Amino acid sequence: MSRRSPTNVPDELRRSLGVSDAVVIGLGSMIGAGIFAALAPAARAAGSGLLFGLAVAAVVAYCNATSSARLAARYPTSGGAYVYGRERLGEFWGYLAGWGFVVGKTASCAAMALTVGTYAWPEYAHAVAVAAVVALTAVNYRGVRKSAVLTRLIVGIVLAVLGVVVAAALASPITDSARLAFGSDVTVGGVLQAAGLLFFAFAGYARIATLGEEVRDPAHTIPRAIPLALGITLLVYAGVAAAALTVLGPGLSEAAAPLSRLVQEAGAGWLEPVVRAGAVIAALGSLLALILGVSRTTLAMARDHHLPHMLAAVHPRFAVPYRAEIAVGGIVAVAAAITDVRAAIGFSSFGVLLYYAVANAAAWTLTPAEGRPAPVIPVLGLAGCLVLAFTLPGRSVLAGLAVMAVGAVVYAARRRFTSVATTAPKDWQ
Repeated sequence: MSRRSPTNVPDELRRSLGVSDAVVIGLGSMIGAGIFAALAPAARAAGSGLLFGLAVAAVVAYCNATSSARLAARYPTSGGAYVYGRERLGEFWGYLAGWGFVVGKTASCAAMALTVGTYAWPEYAHAVAVAAVVALTAVNYRGVRKSAVLTRLIVGIVLAVLGVVVAAALASPITDSARLAFGSDVTVGGVLQAAGLLFFAFAGYARIATLGEEVRDPAHTIPRAIPLALGITLLVYAGVAAAALTVLGPGLSEAAAPLSRLVQEAGAGWLEPVVRAGAVIAALGSLLALILGVSRTTLAMARDHHLPHMLAAVHPRFAVPYRAEIAVGGIVAVAAAITDVRAAIGFSSFGVLLYYAVANAAAWTLTPAEGRPAPVIPVLGLAGCLVLAFTLPGRSVLAGLAVMAVGAVVYAARRRFTSVATTAPKDWQ
């Protein structure tokens, strides 16, 4: 039975996205964040083991993608692992996944907005970041189809720019400095920390799952779109990371804008403005899709009263969770005005890795008739998420644990209040 409000205003979303739309939204979420925000910090952790870290992140992401795809086909509604955890593991685990996603991805939104500001107008980075958040929130407000069309354009431009960067690197001779990169020490801890930081970039396929209520034929579309988006992104990441290591060597870890420096070192300095423009466009694409995903999880949690129920409203004309989008946009704008882009990456990765840990645990409970993946996939995904989460920089781990603890306290307080209100005598209520 379709849920309708007394005023006949819909609270369900319109299914308008096909496979290509969903793939493009996933690409827009992943490519910008991974290349322009996480590459240098990951190189700082892993050194010449950067590609090994990328491989580890890709394996964990594949397990997560497979688990998410099977669950999304089973539960084709907005909310992603929040819904999966709630339905398969219990209300608390679903809530914890949703809390980690909303908080972690809000930090991601702020990081992407600041990336836009830093590349577009460094002297006024925070002001530009806030303006970008306001503009893209307005785009999302007008409907998900408009968001998908804009994201398609952004992804095409970014892929073209990255192709030019890789071509410039291939035309450049390998320097002595770069040769040192391939002979430097590699540690298991460094590779795992790099994988955790790079996971920040791969997590964009969650946007496909959290849009489950707006996808046509979700049982067919979502399982196809997630692996396609992930595979294309992995190929792009591997090509660009290899090019950066080849040209910059150890200098990659210290580069504030590694791809801009790459084209300079490759003797193609005239491409630097193009790369900077590509970085801005990529970050805008990521920010657009991130706001889209966070608002849908907010919608799902608000429907269950874990967040203010007023955020569950769906616009009667545009069929989007407009109050959730406005609330998310406002919080992100404030965060972008006061936060630091580097600190946001580790904090975001911690929250999102715990989110996917819940998703893998939920997938493990599926029966073969429900489309359960091979048991090794959710087990490896769960273990990988937990290992990567706790090998992140110590400050990120402590901040993440503190925020998750706050979420657990809020949940417990709400449950206690609800229990008291339910059992109290009528004259107390």
